[in-house]
Amino acid sequence: MSKRHSTKYKIDRRMGENIWGRPKSPVNRREYGPGQHGQGRKGKLSDFGIQLRAKQKLKGYYGNISEKQFRKIYGQASAMKGDTSENLIGLLECRLDAIVYRAKFVATVFASRQFINHGHVKVNGVKVNIPSYRCKPGDVIEVREKSKQLAMVLEAVQLAERDVPEYINADHNKMTATFVSVPAFADVPYPVMMEPNLTVEFYSR
Repeated sequence: MSKRHSTKYKIDRRMGENIWGRPKSPVNRREYGPGQHGQGRKGKLSDFGIQLRAKQKLKGYYGNISEKQFRKIYGQASAMKGDTSENLIGLLECRLDAIVYRAKFVATVFASRQFINHGHVKVNGVKVNIPSYRCKPGDVIEVREKSKQLAMVLEAVQLAERDVPEYINADHNKMTATFVSVPAFADVPYPVMMEPNLTVEFYSR
């Protein structure tokens, strides 16, 4: 098993939830944490523990972003006008790796990061290999011509487990997607309940 897959499954089991809604998630078979003591970790969490768990779940959902990078995104969200938790979700959904995943060009957000790193994606006609690149409304994201027939891409667009959200206009014939608008939290199709307000509470302690 690759490091990427083992990390993904470990996050699911640690959270006790299938946070990406994937049919192969180990949580679908056993709803307890990893390790020999996993079945005994059902104790009541403190307020801090609840906030930490919410932060870890949100951070893990977007490809297990590093703590340093995630804290930086939170700092940017808190400096913006408006609700910090809404701003946080908006910034996360503006990431190129999130948009490539949402557009169903790849099956997972982990694959999205690798896909971008390997130079398969263009933004407004220019190759971008930085997964954290922040897109703006109106930006056109496309799979490079030579990459459109890759098996991983052809398989991803056929996935029935999730739909492309309304804030992304995807054309799977041309393998292009337009980032229409920065979504509100309520517009983001999370398979499980996310609590960005608890993430804000965690960092603002």
